[in-house]
Amino acid sequence: MNDAYLLIEQSKYLEGTLEVSGAKNAALPLMASTILTEEPCIIRNVPNLLDIKNMIELLSDMGKKIILENNTLYIEGPILNKETREDIVRKMRASVLVMGPLIAKYKSGKVSMPGGCSIGARPIDQHLKAAKKMGVNIDIEQGFINLSATHLNPIDFRFDMITVTGTENVFCMLSTVEQESFVRNIALEPEVINLVEALKQMGVFIEIDKLNRTASIKGTKYLKGFDIEVIPDRIEAGTFMVLALATGSKIKIVNLDVNHIESVLEKLEIAGAKVDILSPNSVLVYPKSDKINPLYIETLEYPGFPTDMQAQFMSLLSMADGESTIVENIFENRFQHAQELARMGACITIHSKTAYVKGVKHLKGAEVFSTDLRASAGLVVAGLMAEGKSIIRNIYHLDRGYDHIEQKLEKIGAKIKRINP
Repeated sequence: MNDAYLLIEQSKYLEGTLEVSGAKNAALPLMASTILTEEPCIIRNVPNLLDIKNMIELLSDMGKKIILENNTLYIEGPILNKETREDIVRKMRASVLVMGPLIAKYKSGKVSMPGGCSIGARPIDQHLKAAKKMGVNIDIEQGFINLSATHLNPIDFRFDMITVTGTENVFCMLSTVEQESFVRNIALEPEVINLVEALKQMGVFIEIDKLNRTASIKGTKYLKGFDIEVIPDRIEAGTFMVLALATGSKIKIVNLDVNHIESVLEKLEIAGAKVDILSPNSVLVYPKSDKINPLYIETLEYPGFPTDMQAQFMSLLSMADGESTIVENIFENRFQHAQELARMGACITIHSKTAYVKGVKHLKGAEVFSTDLRASAGLVVAGLMAEGKSIIRNIYHLDRGYDHIEQKLEKIGAKIKRINP
């Protein structure tokens, strides 16, 4: 699997419709939350991705009965094994999301320290800090976190920094605590709100004050099953939009939620894209002229500009008419794609957490290596812009977060092929 690569040729003036899949980062916490109940849970619009397969394997290994058909997951049954398999956890950081549900439902668990992308430390100290405050005993040994509690206390807890998986884990931890708890400085990403909807269906009272980034939560001892749809993947939608401008194409993008990508739309329009909003779930994207304008971008927590769109914009801006500035505020190691773009002729200078991207007239095809999930999407964009042929290796990163992207792009005329040696 790891030897597969993408062969891409310059592809301009594409036309057609691209359909956005369900969001991996919404599906994974929903899957983990099924640990909270033995009742049947139904999760719809699930993307066909490596991380989803890994989470199915993880939950099945823990005892859950799981059926996946037509992008819908049916999950039920008790947890029989409260220890996560280290080999799965190493492949996927999101596996840490089983920690909160295990604490809430069983007051015990043994969770391997998480792995995933190579884009910074992303420690889970905030998750553990909240658990400790609730009365959970935590013992870390040989790469495993042993968790146990006799009683879970309500908390008034403030995150030291905004953390998406931290917020999701703590919401799940508190879902069986009947007294009111307050969680402050929470993440407000649409994926978090998708989980909140599921928890509400299960019987948890959660009220979100978005202005103050605060949640009040009252749990219940017995949690019901749920039936929920995974929200569209806003990052895949954003990637398709960038691709339209980068290749001078006219692309209709469907099955997205335009309310989730306002910060991306704003930057795209400044860069030179025309975005016609056809409905709350579909847009038409095409260039206003043949020029890409430079941008100033700072990544921020939602509703700010997403760090997961930074690499795709860097590729786009490598052929802008002028110099762009990208400030990465979320992860400390997320410019690894810059050196790969440089192999294609991009002119990028990195100083600490800021990248200066000086637009060039042409990119040239080259052999490049994916360093993380979104970097690989950025390289796909660059490959379609670059003259000649490009080879993108280590595309298992891409498969973790994009549902058959090469097949989708081929349908609208892109010269992109997956090669399995």
